[in-house]
Amino acid sequence: MKQIILAVLMDDISSIKPIKDSSFAMMLEAQKRGWEIFTFDTPDMFYKDGIVFANARKTLVRDSEQDWYECEDIKALPLNNIDIVFMRKDPPFDMDYIYATYLLEQAENSGTLVVNKPSSLRDANEKLFALNFPECIPETLVSSNIKKLSEFISKIKTAVVKPLDGMGGTDIFKLTKGDKNIEEVLLKITNQGSRFIMAQEFLPEIKNGDKRILLINGKPVDYALARIPAAGSFKGNLAAGAKGVGQSLSARDRHLCSQIAPMLIEKELMFVGLDVIGDYITEINVTSPTCIRELDSQFDLNISSMLLDEIEDKLALR
Repeated sequence: MKQIILAVLMDDISSIKPIKDSSFAMMLEAQKRGWEIFTFDTPDMFYKDGIVFANARKTLVRDSEQDWYECEDIKALPLNNIDIVFMRKDPPFDMDYIYATYLLEQAENSGTLVVNKPSSLRDANEKLFALNFPECIPETLVSSNIKKLSEFISKIKTAVVKPLDGMGGTDIFKLTKGDKNIEEVLLKITNQGSRFIMAQEFLPEIKNGDKRILLINGKPVDYALARIPAAGSFKGNLAAGAKGVGQSLSARDRHLCSQIAPMLIEKELMFVGLDVIGDYITEINVTSPTCIRELDSQFDLNISSMLLDEIEDKLALR
């Protein structure tokens, strides 16, 4: 059987936390299967003479917190000769991210399997993609207009406001009718009324956790990671100090997954993280969903193996 070659577009591997990093979990499983692995970042990509290249390094990984990787010298790797590229670059979802998807699309057109599909990454903004399922989300307003946003907060009493391109709990605020800083916060995160943001009904069920549900080719993993906010916080982000507690999916969780699964499959979004608070979807993460390692350790799973099985099946059909 031909050796599979995988290239992973990710942040510098030297900067990751291997005990928490989902891209690293995928690479461990790929190496276990005998795949050859290369790593690179967005500035390493270039197009020349009809081919997209990446200045990439062959990479070996070890399940260690101190000595987790070893890289060979950089070489110009033509991505049209690669079987699979994992697009695992963390947000922000900025223009450099979008340009990277255009370059990856050229590689895809040459026969490389890109996970997730580049055009779908552009289509599926992590905050706005959920608007396709209005019956599954809390009351929501997307606007840059300070007056409309203020009226929305006044109407629903308490709202969470957030930028459309952030991650890890950055610039997310909880605002309640009567707060003195509402206009100040809205002006800040809308860039003085010139940038769209999302305002959503505050869900008190956040005290029980912001559940991260992982879906592989539209099928949910049986367990979610409920990220329970730190004392005095409303943010269910691990990067903001939340604690991750695993739990089985509820009937409502499975219903929400069934609502979004057909579109995920249609758009070839093979690995997705669904964020659920109480009975509602708050975000659909498609860029670089996390929580593999936490769920693996709490429930003795191998989520990366589930994902790579699906990818190998997809490769076999080509």
